[in-house]
Amino acid sequence: MKFKMIHENYNVADLDVSLAFYEKALGLKEKRRSVAENGEHIIVYVGNEESEFELELTWLRDHPQKYDIGEEEFHLAFRTDDYEAAHKLHEEMGCICFENHAMGLYFIQDPDGY
Repeated sequence: MKFKMIHENYNVADLDVSLAFYEKALGLKEKRRSVAENGEHIIVYVGNEESEFELELTWLRDHPQKYDIGEEEFHLAFRTDDYEAAHKLHEEMGCICFENHAMGLYFIQDPDGY
């Protein structure tokens, strides 16, 4: 039996802010969205041409505050063809939250703390 990873979900407090962040920081654009008839939630899938993998951003009407993401023991990994340019952009955005120079990697944090 084989499994193919298709998406990861993040719940977000402000959908527009999150969509703008992911487009600027990682080049992810909206691919499709689902809006509940009663307005209780909006789900937007973002991605890029480099992979079929998608990030699902979920906004819940009755949860306007930021989410408690606990110990932050998870991540969504990206590989880039220009590490220096990506690092410079994320440094300018002020979203780098951890760096490991020895391993040549860093983490960024979105507006909701993911």
